[in-house]
Amino acid sequence: MSEPGPRFDAVVLAGGRSSRLGGVPKAGLLLDGETLLHRTCAALDQAARIVVVGPVPAGIAASLPGTPSFVREEPPFAGPAAAVVAGFAALDPGRSPWCAVVACDMPRLKELLPLLLAEASTDKRASLVAVDDGRDQPLAALYRSADLAASIGAVLARGSADNLSMRSLLATVRSRPVPVPRGTTYDVDTWNDARALGVDVP
Repeated sequence: MSEPGPRFDAVVLAGGRSSRLGGVPKAGLLLDGETLLHRTCAALDQAARIVVVGPVPAGIAASLPGTPSFVREEPPFAGPAAAVVAGFAALDPGRSPWCAVVACDMPRLKELLPLLLAEASTDKRASLVAVDDGRDQPLAALYRSADLAASIGAVLARGSADNLSMRSLLATVRSRPVPVPRGTTYDVDTWNDARALGVDVP
């Protein structure tokens, strides 16, 4: 019998403006008959708790895998760092030792997440950030909750996370890169991205 993986929670970012998609919410786009948000929550089925930062999707929220809770960053559309802060705050108290932070529009998350969890099982000293095609992906990462809490606390002690860069939010988080197969962090920023990933295009 295999050892259980590290206990983790998950914060899913699903509340952006989707400006390059004409405002069409990414979370509701379809791939193989399922919304991207449904696929993301299904990929996170081992999470102790899932928090989605974004609007509650009409008609499907109750059927999402993992029974996620929903919050919004304040004000809405204040950027991914503010969304991470809101989602992470919703996990308090009783956070798990690890927190996955992912975007809702990565169709290959089910391939990516086990790689990060396997790394966390062997080395618990640092947070883990996926590196895809040579690029760090802070929204495809598994963070040590204690380190993320400390970094967020330091930011909020100085002011707000509104429109803050992810790099600034994570400035004090000790992390190490985890090379992953090319394309496992690809997301849907444009309709061309959607077509390349097999996502239905209106």
